[in-house]
Amino acid sequence: MESETMFLLEVVSDTICPWCYVGKRRLEAALAAIGEDIAFKVLWRPFELNPDMPREGVDRKTYRSAKFGSWDKSLELDAQVKAAGASDGLDFHHERMEKTPNTLASHVLINLAGESDVQGDVVEALFRAYFVDGEDIGDPTVLAAIGARAGLDPIETAQALADQKRRAAVRTEARAFSRSGITGVPTVLLNRFSLFSGAQRAEVIARALRTATAHANVIASGRTLAHA
Repeated sequence: MESETMFLLEVVSDTICPWCYVGKRRLEAALAAIGEDIAFKVLWRPFELNPDMPREGVDRKTYRSAKFGSWDKSLELDAQVKAAGASDGLDFHHERMEKTPNTLASHVLINLAGESDVQGDVVEALFRAYFVDGEDIGDPTVLAAIGARAGLDPIETAQALADQKRRAAVRTEARAFSRSGITGVPTVLLNRFSLFSGAQRAEVIARALRTATAHANVIASGRTLAHA
């Protein structure tokens, strides 16, 4: 039976976070398992893991060697992600990734996509472009092509990517999530409240969603009766 209540599901993520890509696939599996029993509206929200990253990005090997202490450690972490992704049908190609980009512009594109109801398609395309094809998702030309393939108007996309006010607004939103206590992504919010963090297994996500929405419905029902 189809749900009469629409729940807001917000995924706070960064486009260079491999676990966000894995988490997206697992969330999709969880929602498919739930089916029409519960209705969700999924929105993608910005988070910058590297807010001080230069606008042009940094050589990935140089950056990750410094961040994790050595390139060997970075390769070890990449192998862990690749193994986890494979179990969910994802094929990471870290060897194609030459740069760690600044992700703010990619979040601007996601923000624009939310106005045309193609956010999910754009997020998927960004993850694939970076983690599978090794593209620079900080490059406006790459972002414009991704937007066009998702059906966004090329002129509107170019304007959005060049719009300093939109860029500042998206950065402010990302910083607000950081100030709210979110330190890692993906973090999933249900009706504005934090539900879980990390790339949880699909069955764990489905169980959390069923429990939380059932609780919310009980509260809503109680309020209705109280005001009857």
